[in-house]
Amino acid sequence: MRVVTVVLSMVLLSSSSGLTATIPPAEARKKTPAFVLSDANGSPVRLSDYKGKVVVIDFWATWCTGCKVEIPWFMEFQEKYKSRGLATIGAAMDDEGWEKVRPYINEHPFNYPIVAGNVAALAKTFKITGLPLTILIDRKGKIVDAHAGVVDKDAWEQEVRAVLEERPR
Repeated sequence: MRVVTVVLSMVLLSSSSGLTATIPPAEARKKTPAFVLSDANGSPVRLSDYKGKVVVIDFWATWCTGCKVEIPWFMEFQEKYKSRGLATIGAAMDDEGWEKVRPYINEHPFNYPIVAGNVAALAKTFKITGLPLTILIDRKGKIVDAHAGVVDKDAWEQEVRAVLEERPR
């Protein structure tokens, strides 16, 4: 009975403390839809250029309060894990496009690329019904997780770390 209690306590502790990330196995993941969007300078940013990296795509908008909570976390993760292969992309979803986004990013610098494009097409492709939406993509270009709403910072970081630690097969 004591062994069962100890094991059960360990399971409860590890799940409640977020010590391990639960991510789907590689074979269960779906391919990420391709996209090409423009950065603030008009240069194309292709998702396919990031193959071999773990990618976080943050769909956000200048008016989105939850987005503004998460952005500093994503900047922190970018700084912390860039050398391990993390690449973060911010996809601005403002209807006014660069007219609204450019002044915002000039006032609030990012340490990762910001892209903008056809909001309706992006929303349809990625099934975006609200913001923020954050997608985690593995090194093979497959979706590990898609989170609608503000992510739990610690849990998301655990997921990012788990995907960074995966070994290619």
